[in-house]
Amino acid sequence: MAITFRQLQVFVAVAHERTLTAAASTLFLTKPAVSIALAELEKQCGRTLFDRHRNRLHLNDQGRRLLPMADELLARSEAIEQLFDNDALGGHLHIGASYTIGHQLLPSLLRDFRLETGHRDQRVTIANSAAVCASLEAFELDIGMIEGRAAGERFHVLPWRRDRMLIAAAPDHPLAHRGRMAVGALADYGWLLREPGSGTREQFMRFIAPQLPQWELSLEINSAEAIINAAAAGLGLTCLSALEARHALNDGRLVEIELALEMTREFSLVLHRDKYRSPLIERFVEFCRDRSDSFAA
Repeated sequence: MAITFRQLQVFVAVAHERTLTAAASTLFLTKPAVSIALAELEKQCGRTLFDRHRNRLHLNDQGRRLLPMADELLARSEAIEQLFDNDALGGHLHIGASYTIGHQLLPSLLRDFRLETGHRDQRVTIANSAAVCASLEAFELDIGMIEGRAAGERFHVLPWRRDRMLIAAAPDHPLAHRGRMAVGALADYGWLLREPGSGTREQFMRFIAPQLPQWELSLEINSAEAIINAAAAGLGLTCLSALEARHALNDGRLVEIELALEMTREFSLVLHRDKYRSPLIERFVEFCRDRSDSFAA
């Protein structure tokens, strides 16, 4: 069996993009060239690697078995190319970050990483925690930085830092400025919440919802900034990160509703156990962990 490097490149690109056209664009090849390379690979493997459905290709069980090894071979090839380049970190780093981390922590973290290492070839995808984990599972990311939980044995989860959660509302909300209160006092009020799958929504469902006899979802928004603006406009209470809320609290658009309850959550670095960890990935993980306490809210 003579599987070529180009065939593996095509296979991984199709696995990520799910269409021949998108994979061809990523690789700067023609669509027929991608189709031929994939067909030759499947012929040499003696089995199909994708299920075809409505012009999209989805990895089947055989394809999922091949993906970690193909991904590792491509990553090691990239590392070899950089091996004698004056010991400089080489390769491409694709980071997936949940919204709070991506908006509030990652920009300054990447600035410092670039200054320290000289590496500048990074790509960032910001999504909710569940979506980041799904992309990690599909080998579309090198590392995930999430605020929720990563379930399953396929992930290696490294605790990174802690974040405080709080309840906030507009300054003229009936509960504003009333001092510390029990969680039960929040019952019967409308809530502005992030979408299911977000770490912030998970924290509300973990800490607050079980202690309320009833609560109403006034509005669901997949943007922390939009939720802050909606709360400031008087549309309801919200549960969010102190990191996300700090500017709105400082300028008086929101006030914190003080509770007799401490809400904290853990930010984590997440890696797929079967993904090859290049020197670049290992260096970025080490860099992040060395700065786990440098972003205190």
